[in-house]
Amino acid sequence: MKNTNDSKDRNQISRRTFINRATTGTAFLALAPVTSLMAGDLKQATPWPANAPDFKFHMIGHAHIDPVWLWPWTEGVSIVHSTFQSALDRMNETPGFCFISSSAQFYHWVAENDPEMMKKIRKRIEEGRWCIIGGWWVEPDVNIPSGEAMVRQGLYGQLTFQKLFGRKATIGFNPDSFGHTSTLPQIIKKQGMDNYIYMRPGPHEKTVPADLFWWQGADGTRVLTYRIEQSYNDSGVVRNRLERVFAQVQNQPMKSFMYYFGAGDHGGGATKENIRSIEELKVEKGAPEVFYSTPERYFKEIRADKNLKLDIVNDDLQHHAVGCYTAEGEIKKGNRQSETALITAEKIVALGSLVWGAHYPKKELTTAWQRVLFLQFHDSLAGSSLMDHSQAAREGYGFALDIAHQASYLAIQKLEWQIAAEDSESQYLVVFNPHAWEVRSNVEYDFNWNPSVHKTSRVDDEKGNPLPHQWTGGSSETGSRRKLIVNTAIPAMGYRQIRLWDGGDYHHRVTAGAKENSLENELIKVNFSYNGSLGIVDKKTGKDVFSGRNTGCRAIIIDDPSDTWSHDIKTFDKEMGAFGNATLKILENGPLRATMRVISTYGESKLTIDWTLYADSNNLEAKVTLDWHERLKMLKFSFPVDVENPVPTYETPYGFIVREANGNEDPGQRWIDVTGKRNESNCGLTVINDAKYGYNVQGNDMRISVARAAVFAHHNPKVLDPKNEYLWMDQGIQTFRMMLVPHQGTWQESNILRIAEEFSAPSLAIYQGIHGGTLPKSNSLLSVDAPNVVVTAIKNAENGDDLIVRCVELAEKETTASLTFGFNNRNWNGTFGPCEIKTLRINRKSGAVKEVNLLEE
Repeated sequence: MKNTNDSKDRNQISRRTFINRATTGTAFLALAPVTSLMAGDLKQATPWPANAPDFKFHMIGHAHIDPVWLWPWTEGVSIVHSTFQSALDRMNETPGFCFISSSAQFYHWVAENDPEMMKKIRKRIEEGRWCIIGGWWVEPDVNIPSGEAMVRQGLYGQLTFQKLFGRKATIGFNPDSFGHTSTLPQIIKKQGMDNYIYMRPGPHEKTVPADLFWWQGADGTRVLTYRIEQSYNDSGVVRNRLERVFAQVQNQPMKSFMYYFGAGDHGGGATKENIRSIEELKVEKGAPEVFYSTPERYFKEIRADKNLKLDIVNDDLQHHAVGCYTAEGEIKKGNRQSETALITAEKIVALGSLVWGAHYPKKELTTAWQRVLFLQFHDSLAGSSLMDHSQAAREGYGFALDIAHQASYLAIQKLEWQIAAEDSESQYLVVFNPHAWEVRSNVEYDFNWNPSVHKTSRVDDEKGNPLPHQWTGGSSETGSRRKLIVNTAIPAMGYRQIRLWDGGDYHHRVTAGAKENSLENELIKVNFSYNGSLGIVDKKTGKDVFSGRNTGCRAIIIDDPSDTWSHDIKTFDKEMGAFGNATLKILENGPLRATMRVISTYGESKLTIDWTLYADSNNLEAKVTLDWHERLKMLKFSFPVDVENPVPTYETPYGFIVREANGNEDPGQRWIDVTGKRNESNCGLTVINDAKYGYNVQGNDMRISVARAAVFAHHNPKVLDPKNEYLWMDQGIQTFRMMLVPHQGTWQESNILRIAEEFSAPSLAIYQGIHGGTLPKSNSLLSVDAPNVVVTAIKNAENGDDLIVRCVELAEKETTASLTFGFNNRNWNGTFGPCEIKTLRINRKSGAVKEVNLLEE
């Protein structure tokens, strides 16, 4: 939602008019009769209450700029330029007037396109009248980006500010983002920002003790946080809204506040009517004290007041626009894939540059990250922009993915050229594991392997040990390409060579198989029903994971008449049907894995899920293909976990949060878990996916929001006319993967953190030619011993030639961990607080390690 209260109507009149008016200097008063009548400006001004002079308001000149929303990003570039010129004009006209603007991307555009404007902005910054704020690349959604992406928002944002202006922002600023994850305090504090400003969720959506409070993360980090009252936009007579704000803040612990004014969304900034009305307020008898200011001055004043006692909030800040966790699924998937691919590529090329001479394409990786960070702007990643932007996002994610994949595979290609593969009768793979622990992978690769020529097949590791494997259909129907599936352990953050040869069949016991309506291995049996749902029976206990018979992954249709954002919606719970009439087909039948295809239908839509069970595994994997043709409906997958006293846990950016099982729609990252009691013991189910972010839990029923069917950029209160044609979101085919992980004990005791990492970023396999080589055929380059500490990033430093290694404790317990650096034969030991992020800077020459902040300083 882009505006609130009366500012909504006023700013919808003509954003472009405000920009032209402010830029050209034409008097704002020219439209005063229209805007005043709409806002009630012509009424007799009411006297201020007697206590009004006890209050003061820092008047913050501001222009909220959506670089994409109801317009393309190319228009956003122009909006930034004209808005910045308007701010400079107001400064020339009005002594003391101050202006703030966030988003390093905006300043980057200006620096490239108008160097003279940059000189003027620098001068105003030095005077203290232009305040750079936010510290991030853009004002992103702050529920959907990964923890590492939020780190990069600040890394590239603050370094850009430092480069352009010789200073960094000290205040985090996301007024229009639709919710704020509880892990943010630590992240922004370690990016050099001690304060945070937001507006959504508002008082009707989230109760906080006051508009000013200490926000505390799970690790104990606190940032001083301010919630903007009512709106960040006001392009008219400020007294009108200031009266309402004044009434709202009467019972707060402080008497000093910020008031944001200026035309926004399509930019614009402070208008001449704003300025005139503020100047009148300054001399109005009995009014609150008002003066031009900046958030920096406000927080400095607040921090200097040693008598002010503020409450602490230990929670995330939700809920606003909960439909945005699911709307426009292609953008959500593109974000997840791009983040993962870039993180993986950096790990491989950074270590490869140390060990086997791989090229580190720093400029290309930085550019790719910056494109992904721009696409995390809240109206982009939320799916609340116009349809044209979805095409731009598709191109942007493709750009980032291509850079990441090129970097990863070319680096591994250079590695394989240095590993001997000398038997011309054999075929070889090198498999790279991007995780800091040994991973047992089910590696897939299509080989030329004609069964009429090769009567047998054997797969060995580098020591000649036979590995379990299975052949299945290849990705091509031409020639003799067949897909090999092989199970092997890959060293921590390292690689292993495997060899395929016609050396006699390796016979291993059949452990995963399929029957007419079931999959089974030694540990579990999966039963499928003809309505498309399933049951998972633990063969040791005889108990089904789900309550009721075969009720897992029921594909439920929810009535969803809400707008694109789902304004004023807390939960999606009006069931109106389900996919059914399923057909079952066995695709693979052991010995290493078995796969059942389940196809079900609803209306004009079709759901295809390929369920795969591996030998010796409790985990059930799924490849989902949804062909979606519904309107004003939502699809959810239901998992009613058979436990008492269910406790839902959601992964969040660099952390997790436990929420109530009250049915509310909530944001999460890659996994959600429900754990409870069964026969006095803990057990539960974790569901991991590679593309979705919306979830809810009602009692023991855990649900994943798969798809919505809203109209592009449809905003209340507009009512859709059934006779009209509209542009509908999420129509057609979308794909994603899932993994169901039943577990005994809690999720922390069940290795969920590592399973999720392995599922999201599988090992990479590359084909070897026949050649000599001197590098070992198996090697570990970096490892961590604590299962709750994840090495989330390895990269070259932004400044200098050092190596950056980032580690995060993700189970909320104090932990001592040891990192072994195989690339230089050194170790590092450290103690992590609960959910603590540590960034290590390693000197390439000396091997010395020092801990730095998230800006690598």
